[in-house]
Amino acid sequence: MQIKNQTAIITGGGSGMGAETARYLASMGAKVAVLDINLKNAEQVAREINGIAIECNVSDEESASAAFHKIKDIYGVPRVCVNCAGIAPGKRVVGREGAMPLEDFRKVIDINLIGTFNILRLAAAEMSVADLLNEDGERGVIINTASVAAFDGQIGQAAYSASKGGVVGMTLPIARELAQFGIRVMTIAPGIMETPMMSGMPQPVQESLAAAMPFPKRLGKANEYAKLVLHIIDNVYLNGEVIRLDAAIRMPPK
Repeated sequence: MQIKNQTAIITGGGSGMGAETARYLASMGAKVAVLDINLKNAEQVAREINGIAIECNVSDEESASAAFHKIKDIYGVPRVCVNCAGIAPGKRVVGREGAMPLEDFRKVIDINLIGTFNILRLAAAEMSVADLLNEDGERGVIINTASVAAFDGQIGQAAYSASKGGVVGMTLPIARELAQFGIRVMTIAPGIMETPMMSGMPQPVQESLAAAMPFPKRLGKANEYAKLVLHIIDNVYLNGEVIRLDAAIRMPPK
């Protein structure tokens, strides 16, 4: 797909990998809608790229539907949807205060898994009735964000790993279902990336994590995620797959 002049939605676009993806797509001529629960952050990115900012709780049906109506009114039908919104709290199943509160587990699933599906279903519905984009019959592409924790989660990541494992698990069946409409579905599973959350950790911790990478021996950069998004958009033959973006790391139990 040629991204120029196409409408792109980025959830979690106010910071980190989402913000960098918004910048990259805008630099290629896309009309970018930056969705984030933090409207101030979304507005800052939108001003920078001449896009639009929309406050959106991805796990809320009404909030997401309202965001899509606004995007369609301003920019038209979305052809690219990148799901970056998510949270990564750590908590043991059994801690010092006893069993993990069920609500803590549910919140992670609601945002990371249900939130991803919520945005995906709305984007797919819009794309499914749009005009064809090329001779392959493509109508759009949806790119989700999982994590290497979906495959080798750490102690304290039960909720996070479950949520990202769900994103991985639904990639292929949804790609197969949406194939009839010419909509591709892909997932990126990043490793340890230089995000605002990671930057707040002590330098020795960051250096220790970087040293664990086979190659290159550093944390991943947000622009490397954005570059992969651009390649997926451009390469029509990529569909129904999960790509690890992790410098070949395989996480030990702890």
